[in-house]
Amino acid sequence: MKRLVFPGMCLVAQVLAIPAGQAEGSAASDFPVQASGTGYHAADAPSAKPVVYLGNINPVMDQESYFHGIMNELEGRYAPGGTDFRWDGEAWYGSDYNKVWLKTEGTLERGRLHDGDHELLYSRSISPYFNLQGGVRADIDDGPTRTWGALGVQGLALYQFEVQATAYVSDRGRFAARLEGSYDFLLTNRLILQPQAEFNLYTKSDAGRQVGAGLSDVDAGLRLRYELWRKFAPYVAVTYAGYLTQARRIVHDQGGETGTLRFTFGIRSWF
Repeated sequence: MKRLVFPGMCLVAQVLAIPAGQAEGSAASDFPVQASGTGYHAADAPSAKPVVYLGNINPVMDQESYFHGIMNELEGRYAPGGTDFRWDGEAWYGSDYNKVWLKTEGTLERGRLHDGDHELLYSRSISPYFNLQGGVRADIDDGPTRTWGALGVQGLALYQFEVQATAYVSDRGRFAARLEGSYDFLLTNRLILQPQAEFNLYTKSDAGRQVGAGLSDVDAGLRLRYELWRKFAPYVAVTYAGYLTQARRIVHDQGGETGTLRFTFGIRSWF
């Protein structure tokens, strides 16, 4: 035992006796420093300098701006009394939080354009599933032109229902509201059944635009589409467009159709 302890004590004594300068020189020779005077620094090592982002905004993907457009309805509606052509589409540009929306819809019936509704909106995300939207709406078609201010919400409700609810105030002091909803039933990954409905309400009648006070009109459909690829899907449908309550009497007095069930072909596409 003494033979092991004594040589070990001698070794410790020799190490302690080495001058500090010699020890530093030995360390320097074992770990060389770059000639420029800067040492190696691990990428994940802590740094004394704080990280500074431009505009104090962290570089994450939700700050990027994108463009998206979709034509939900581009269809011909067939009935014994004649064929109508209808479109309903929207596009937006912006980030996950702020967007500018353009929405447009209308119907071409017997060479006459009606139900022309065009909206320019600013949208702000208020939750992971809903956006608050505000802007202007212009009714531009073959009838009298009307202008409205718009404020509403759009998004995904419980169980992935797509919903829109918008209130309007016109330049003539009238008020209106629109409720719209749809849902996709995936029969397969490509074959999708979509019920859809849109209701319009007004506080005052406007015979020039075939609008009645109260629940004025409805546009609904049951569409079965097949996605040849995700951005392009032809569909067949049964659709109904009609006037209700006071608007129904206004249209009847003007000699127009108050409501028609139609067989429909169309395409849905997005980019």
